[in-house]
Amino acid sequence: MRGDPVSGPETKDAHPTFHAVNGPPVGRDTGSPGIAWRPTRRYLQRSRLGRFMRRHGIGSVDQLVWHSTSDVQWFWDAVVRDLELEWFEPYSRVLDLSGGVEWPRWFVGGRYNHVHDAVDKQARLRPHDMALVWEGEDGQVRTLTFAQLCVEVSRAANALKALGISVGDRVGVFMPMLPETAIAVLATAKRGAICTPIFSGFGGAAVAERLADCGAKLLITADGFYRSGRWVPMKQVADEAASATPGVEHVLVVRRPKGDAQRAVTWTAGRDVWWHDFVLAQPGEYPTEHTAADDPYMIIYTSGTTGKPKGVVHVHGGFPIKAAQELAHCFDLHPGDRLFWHSDIGWMMGPWAISGALMLGATCFLYEGAISHPNPGRLWSMVQRHHITHLGISPTAVRSLMGHGDAWVRAHNLSSLLVLAGAGEPWDPASWRWLFEVAGGGERPLINYSGGTEVAGAILSSNTLLPIKPCAFSAPAPGMAADVIDEQGNPVRGESGELAIRGPWPGMTRGFWGDPQRYIETYWSQVPDVWVHGDRAQIDEDGYWYILGRSDDTIKVAGKRLGPAEVESAAVGHPAVREAAAIGVPDPLKGEAVVVFVVLHEGQVPTEALRADIEAAVVARLGRAFCPQAVRFATELPHTRNGKILRRLVRRCYLGQPAGDTSSLENPSALEAIAQAN
Repeated sequence: MRGDPVSGPETKDAHPTFHAVNGPPVGRDTGSPGIAWRPTRRYLQRSRLGRFMRRHGIGSVDQLVWHSTSDVQWFWDAVVRDLELEWFEPYSRVLDLSGGVEWPRWFVGGRYNHVHDAVDKQARLRPHDMALVWEGEDGQVRTLTFAQLCVEVSRAANALKALGISVGDRVGVFMPMLPETAIAVLATAKRGAICTPIFSGFGGAAVAERLADCGAKLLITADGFYRSGRWVPMKQVADEAASATPGVEHVLVVRRPKGDAQRAVTWTAGRDVWWHDFVLAQPGEYPTEHTAADDPYMIIYTSGTTGKPKGVVHVHGGFPIKAAQELAHCFDLHPGDRLFWHSDIGWMMGPWAISGALMLGATCFLYEGAISHPNPGRLWSMVQRHHITHLGISPTAVRSLMGHGDAWVRAHNLSSLLVLAGAGEPWDPASWRWLFEVAGGGERPLINYSGGTEVAGAILSSNTLLPIKPCAFSAPAPGMAADVIDEQGNPVRGESGELAIRGPWPGMTRGFWGDPQRYIETYWSQVPDVWVHGDRAQIDEDGYWYILGRSDDTIKVAGKRLGPAEVESAAVGHPAVREAAAIGVPDPLKGEAVVVFVVLHEGQVPTEALRADIEAAVVARLGRAFCPQAVRFATELPHTRNGKILRRLVRRCYLGQPAGDTSSLENPSALEAIAQAN
């Protein structure tokens, strides 16, 4: 089974060069007091990335980034070997660009299914090691070893086959974070079908839109789950979605153990099937389908600012390999480590954590509910009880926990933690420092990580080999030819520009499902042969990278561009402010003016004096030119489940415009809170 991957011919044409001018900058330790963390001997000795570099005679991370982006075929072939991926048939060439840089083919001729590496191989190598650990909001705990997971995934794959799911068919997974959620995602890929993970908080119309767009034949759901102490029914939402999607032939329903005893589940005979009746009766062996490396295994939807959600297509030889590579090289995840990335299966980090952790022989921890229920110590209690080594959380969630004080964190033993991580939106210095110093004790690296669903992970990431600055990224992720450019595609340094990528990588989407032209227009139309990501970014004098916010959120005051995160950081720096959202609004004189919505810490009272203090904090940080036109007090801000602030909804609500697509909104009440902000 273990393949011997074969690279393409060692010729100039086989190794095209893709890289930024003079190479992508990497953060340097200049002795600046701005450095918050430096790698200790412990981290240097255990580093998987360090081992990779030594194996290939590479002496520094900046040399690695250069080699990984100037010779992409060498690098990704080396990654395959470093991760010890097993192929049904070895590839004959790493990269084929005959279709253009927008449509690369990776690992040409290879037969590969990532579930073999995530499940089958691990059951052979470490059958008794823990694969999944799950905790419900009600305190229930379930575990699966790799051997047990292999059996359950095989049963589910047999069930899919029995329900008429063939290779290439689409399967919707509308689930909370249960063990069966991971099993369903893995089983779909094992069968050779295509999974469409769907956010557990969506309403019926949003679920139906995604099922119809991808042409799903099967919907896997649950009767419900717990969140913030209440039972959230899912089956009736699934019924609404399935009824509106004629192509859905069956609904496979998981009964959440010890759920609401009084719940009533509607049932459609001939369509609906109980998981515990049907799946558990299937054989516990199923031969993993020998899919091609470029066969799709997932269509995951991401909402755009306008228009319908985009169905991002990912393949076996792409997204899972990048997930495993990043967890190994950026987060230093080893077999036996335990990863908890607080996410939903409908957001990229859910499938990313499951596939990436299991492919490395690590344990994936899943939690279904709110991390502050029944009290703000819940997250830290789980870290202690389950010996979590790697914890990923959004800056918004950190700001929320920070508002409850340090005592909830300090009451728990967090000695198991090796790595902290944050993603989803830009950090503000106060919340970054709080997580680093209070939860991390000032001793653990806080890995900043940013990319996107279409990227399959990171464009920029810190790692455990480089010094770390608060809120910054130490380097591009290995293999990512990142740059910051102006509108003509020229590199810019020391000022804001567009985050771009100057070459292909395996994790890049294979387009949008059924809409290839939209994919080209979204990422490849601004600068020829350059992926323009849609984020504003900046590189400082020491080579550290910063994300300033989405390009479509950029505020332009009197011709000066400003990222909303800069304003928000200044506002949150005020001790009374828990979180903030900054938007640009039309101004007849300046073109746009800044308006800031703030949510105060508990016990703080909105006053005109406080409003003036917050305004002054922004001016002190950014200058009088960016003085807010208004500071508004709100009780909450609109968020996605994974913590992103939806500034476009704040802006539209403030301006009285139609909200547009709100399917990714976690808290609809926030729109009324914005409308009533004073």
